[in-house]
Amino acid sequence: MAKREAKTKNKGAAGHHRKMGDDFLEQNRRKEGVVETSSGLQFCVVEEGSGARPDEWSTVLIHQRAQLLDGKILEDTYRQNKPDEVALKEMIEGLQEGLQLMTLGSRYKFWVPADLAWGRKGTSNKIPPFAVLAFDIRLVEIR
Repeated sequence: MAKREAKTKNKGAAGHHRKMGDDFLEQNRRKEGVVETSSGLQFCVVEEGSGARPDEWSTVLIHQRAQLLDGKILEDTYRQNKPDEVALKEMIEGLQEGLQLMTLGSRYKFWVPADLAWGRKGTSNKIPPFAVLAFDIRLVEIR
């Protein structure tokens, strides 16, 4: 019985996150400076760099602050002052797309819809189902 109650509670939370994410994205797309791609990824340019752009096969060095819409921080390399080295092909779909828009030295904010991130499953207890994720990313180096 406790399992059934927990499952019901999770379904309610999933519905809540889906509605909250949809509402946020609807309002956010109307803000000045926010661009939405055909996939639904939203972004704004904080600072434009120059030079090369990574491609789908690139490995990049990035600073990032990843958080849920409620403000819960998932990762913050700015605070640690230690950028992450990641292969684009290993990132969530929304960031694979977004990073390829950036030039070296750029800083963008991204809002990744659930279907371009971890979708209806989420990840364990860290990212709930249907969560829209917010990223603040600086492209430090392309390797």
